[in-house]
Amino acid sequence: MQGLYCEQITKNKQVFLDPDNVFWGIVKNESESSGFISRELLSLYEKQKNSCDKEMYDFRFKTGLTAVYVDPTDRCNAQCPYCYLPTQTRKYGQSINQAQLDRLLTKVVAYFEKIKRTPVIIFHAAEPLIVKDILFNSIARFKDKLYFGIQTNALLLEKEDVKFIEDHKVSIGISIDAADAKTNNELRLSSGGGGNFDKAAQALEWFCGYNGLNVITTITKKNVKKLPALIDFLHSKGVRCVLMNPMRLTRKGARSLCPDVKEMTRYFIKAVDRSIEISKSAKQDIIIGNFTNIIIAIVAPTARRMMCDISPCGGGRTFLTVRANGDMIPCGEFVGVKGDFTGGNIFKNSIEKAMRSEAFEKIRGRYVEKIPECDVCLLRNICGAPCPAEMVSMGNLYKKSVFCEFYKEIIRYAFKLISEGKEKYLLRPNALKNLKYEYRL
Repeated sequence: MQGLYCEQITKNKQVFLDPDNVFWGIVKNESESSGFISRELLSLYEKQKNSCDKEMYDFRFKTGLTAVYVDPTDRCNAQCPYCYLPTQTRKYGQSINQAQLDRLLTKVVAYFEKIKRTPVIIFHAAEPLIVKDILFNSIARFKDKLYFGIQTNALLLEKEDVKFIEDHKVSIGISIDAADAKTNNELRLSSGGGGNFDKAAQALEWFCGYNGLNVITTITKKNVKKLPALIDFLHSKGVRCVLMNPMRLTRKGARSLCPDVKEMTRYFIKAVDRSIEISKSAKQDIIIGNFTNIIIAIVAPTARRMMCDISPCGGGRTFLTVRANGDMIPCGEFVGVKGDFTGGNIFKNSIEKAMRSEAFEKIRGRYVEKIPECDVCLLRNICGAPCPAEMVSMGNLYKKSVFCEFYKEIIRYAFKLISEGKEKYLLRPNALKNLKYEYRL
């Protein structure tokens, strides 16, 4: 399947797109069915096709490791009903100690020094601040060799932690699912009762204005209608970037919370529109990071950094996860998924060995050309058919995403907004200034 194909994005606008390399051009037509492609666009495509093919192939299959997720503990002080981590793991799992974490990070530094790259270390998984002192000690020791980030529910975050995080330029992600405490706390339930709303809202105030702050929201059927209101709430707290991610369906018991795809599409687009309205009129903008990544996937395909929406995904390719016991897996989503997805143990084996392991190669081997329906979809290299862990848990690695129609519709909507010149409201400030045109008509 090569060449330019037509995809309708509005009643009178069509995008002509090469799905293999994401070369595209938007054409305005008098009727929906005209399918007319200009001679100029076709000529430009013929000139750029080979370079676009190579750039996309290299991005998909030759991009190396850039980040390591470290799960310093399996335990969590919350009981989010949609969590992909098994309940027993969250209750009784192990935690890393100081010597182990320092040894782990030393190995990571050595690996990346060989390839002359400074990686990002993201402390993630259950609740990393359960071992806060260990993390902060290692951050202070390795701050000149590694970039750090922490994803937290904020329940253990204290005011004095803010200065340390800001002084050490650590990015901080706060988890919050709704602008009202009732809805949020049903989804972000704390182990001691209640939820994380008050602590998360307080943390947002503490970090107000900090460039390293972002928020992660998980979309379920309980909060899907409240996404636009959440944009207003977060903007009032000084948040400039929020990720609104559909829940993962890796754990069977959580699937009852799966949002309706059409409803999720409708309210997600309303949230995008609200973010544009705010960014047009307010001094401070706010973007939805995963939608921004789709915009980037269109205007600068190889500049995107979130690797869930490219195929093969980033798991075991551009990032890996190290669990508290040292096991290296392609992505944290594989915790609790049946099957052997371990590429070795970092305390016994090398990162190089993990990257060459059968487990990692299996995940890298899942790409859209091998997935029925995805293989002929025009949007396949913008969407990427996430998520392999989700598909494995549902019985078929080579299956299209459960949220396929959602991804298609928001990609079409992204093209529509680009055609209206609104992409500048959907990117970080000055992002367009950092890009240069490879082709333009």
